[in-house]
Amino acid sequence: MALLQLINVNKVFKSGQTEIEALKTTSFAAEGGELIAIIGPSGSGKSTFLTIAGGLQSPSNGEVLINGQDITHLKEKQRASIRLQEIGFVLQSSNLVPFLNVQQQLQLLDKVKKNNMEAEKLKELYDSLGIADLMGSFPSDLSGGQRQRVAIAKALYTNPSIILADEPTASLDSDRAFEVMEMLKKAATNNGKTVIVVTHDTRLIQYCDKVYKITDGQLKQEVSNAMESSSFSNH
Repeated sequence: MALLQLINVNKVFKSGQTEIEALKTTSFAAEGGELIAIIGPSGSGKSTFLTIAGGLQSPSNGEVLINGQDITHLKEKQRASIRLQEIGFVLQSSNLVPFLNVQQQLQLLDKVKKNNMEAEKLKELYDSLGIADLMGSFPSDLSGGQRQRVAIAKALYTNPSIILADEPTASLDSDRAFEVMEMLKKAATNNGKTVIVVTHDTRLIQYCDKVYKITDGQLKQEVSNAMESSSFSNH
């Protein structure tokens, strides 16, 4: 069974008398163990797709299923509960609480969700992300890349079944970006998670099982996941 499924979903926004279809009618399914890339130019509908898939906003039409449960018409409180239990978000803004240090960011998650990552695996996660020495630091003390790595740690810490990442490597240097993708690939392959990465960085496609492209709100799967990154460079 697909962990994430969109069935005939679209999203229409109104601007005065004009209707803008940010996401055209789309059906999509992602199984556990898959790392999927969503590529496309700015304004093409990638973020709209991601926020609908994660239950942050509702589609205009269609259904969104998380682990087989239709969340489309649930109340916001119910959707928030499912997001907390099932989905780990990595957003471009890093989404850290400004008055909490790094350690407190994760301790806050313990107050709202049980069965988070075990201490030994958490230490490995800190080390692999290079944030073990930042536990007492506040977001304002961190570089953009460091904040992004903390955000990735937060997303993985809660052991979600689905990880949705919006440009997760945008603030990272090449070596760290590849390490993060390897980590996300391992989370999918070894732990049966579904990982969806929205990215402009075509070098990251080599880690993905499937690649989809959005153009003007239309989502289409690329013909082969074995294509070289260079084949996307002219899009």
